[in-house]
Amino acid sequence: MALSFLLPASSTAVTSSKLRISNPRKSNTSRTHQWRTSIIVCSTRTDEATLAKNDLLELISDEERGVKTHGDPSKQSKIIKAIDAMEVLGKGSVTTAPSLSATWRMLWTTEKEQLFIIKNAHIFGTQTGDVLQVIDVERGILNNVITFPPSGVFFVRSNIEVASPQRVNFRFESIYLDDEIRVAKDIRGDYLVVDRSPYSWRE
Repeated sequence: MALSFLLPASSTAVTSSKLRISNPRKSNTSRTHQWRTSIIVCSTRTDEATLAKNDLLELISDEERGVKTHGDPSKQSKIIKAIDAMEVLGKGSVTTAPSLSATWRMLWTTEKEQLFIIKNAHIFGTQTGDVLQVIDVERGILNNVITFPPSGVFFVRSNIEVASPQRVNFRFESIYLDDEIRVAKDIRGDYLVVDRSPYSWRE
């Protein structure tokens, strides 16, 4: 939680060549109130983000990464509303900083192509493992990766360019980013919820 503190104002003033000392008790009381107000604002915003994130994660927890949601417009609408709440909380934050660089693991999406592969991998005698998005902001690289255990993999190499504090030129706009998850919306209006993978994927 970020805490902001206000520097104490000068407690002395010179008037008519005489030194006047302000009431220290009154000054300290005022500064304490300001500090408490600042802490409460930061704490409230952090609590709101935590609650909204937990709500979103609970909604998508049993949706098979979006396969079940695809046939349930009502559930999809609830999830998108939860994403909209995350977008409000993430507004004004920088979501294209170096912290965007990571191996991200897909938790939920509305992207039909990926959902088709997840749902139908068994037709080809296999099953879908982790679906990843590997981003390196400094090198301008974004790889979409679908794994097929024990050793199968399909990936698409792409290039990205950071265009603004929240927009990446190529496929998506991050609307929320923290130490655990990222929420994004691509140029086709599809949504993506990912978490930071416990491992780093390499070609």
